[in-house]
Amino acid sequence: MLMTALGLMSGTSLDGVDVALIETDGRLVTRLGPSDYRPYSDAERALLRQALADAAQLTNRQDRPGVLVEAERMVTVAHGEAVEGFLSRQRVARLAIDLVGFHGQTVLHRPAQQLTVQIGAAAELAKAIGIPVVHDLRAADVAAGGQGAPLVPVYHRALAGALDLPGPIVVLNIGGVSNTTYIDGDVLIACDTGPGNALLDDFVCKATGEPFDRDGQLAAQGRPDQRWLDEALQQPFFAQAPPKSLDRNQFAGLTLPELSPADGAATLTAFTAAAIAKIVPLLPRPPHSWIVAGGGARNPVMVQMLRDYLAPAIVSCAEAHGWSAEALEAQAFGFLAVRALRGLPLTYPATTGVKIPITGGLIARP
Repeated sequence: MLMTALGLMSGTSLDGVDVALIETDGRLVTRLGPSDYRPYSDAERALLRQALADAAQLTNRQDRPGVLVEAERMVTVAHGEAVEGFLSRQRVARLAIDLVGFHGQTVLHRPAQQLTVQIGAAAELAKAIGIPVVHDLRAADVAAGGQGAPLVPVYHRALAGALDLPGPIVVLNIGGVSNTTYIDGDVLIACDTGPGNALLDDFVCKATGEPFDRDGQLAAQGRPDQRWLDEALQQPFFAQAPPKSLDRNQFAGLTLPELSPADGAATLTAFTAAAIAKIVPLLPRPPHSWIVAGGGARNPVMVQMLRDYLAPAIVSCAEAHGWSAEALEAQAFGFLAVRALRGLPLTYPATTGVKIPITGGLIARP
């Protein structure tokens, strides 16, 4: 039975809330509908950055120290506004939506401690929008010994199955953290590869006051510090075989030398691309094609660096295949919500390291 779901995603880039409509039975994607976006304001983004800092000492995923109570309230309201804005602007009837997939905002992810924390009050959101909300999609995997991330590979597989491309194919999502899904016939392998936009965004914000390097304009004017890159790429994480996952601030302790804003941006952009390329020797076969989605796909400097590091593989952006780079993760959480409602697996041994395929998620009704 087909269901119409809205997927909501607020990623580790802290840019805002993506909303996307999808029609699916949890196995096949029958329609990709419109998408929308509700940006975070500068004040909201600053609140989330403080929430990340206050969450660093968490040992219980239900605790909300410091500004986390305020941040959770803001995240809930922002997601409600995102849904209402979508329904209004896209002229979609509320009764046409069967359920909402709600990821929430990750503030801490430490699977080695069986701890993953996403803020956002699903019960309040369901009441506010009048639609059932599927949420807490990572916790069951982490509790069962998995990494709890990445969650989207099963959706990537559903999309890639409709492409006429030789394999292996890798779907690469560059959000705050970068993650990959390797697809080769029935083989599905996934992991986080390293930093995505998080280090770059944080650096640019501190150096220029801008929230991110728009279109890679700053990095395009600079030169990467190769000595720093060579040393940073020696981090043990990059040699670790998948599955593996990261907290947004895993590499925040790495300190750049005194560099101009342009050279710093170029260095961190190259770090993201080079870290992604480090996964290639750890895969069963070298990928033939890479499909890039997420915020990084909008950065032409990062995409060109990926082409350089990943050659001779073909690197293309999601739109070249009729996908939406910006809405892909939101679509995925609509897809996952339907799978969760039906008790279908969300994660697998080769995607998160969980021992057996496992479903997850909870449902909050209006």
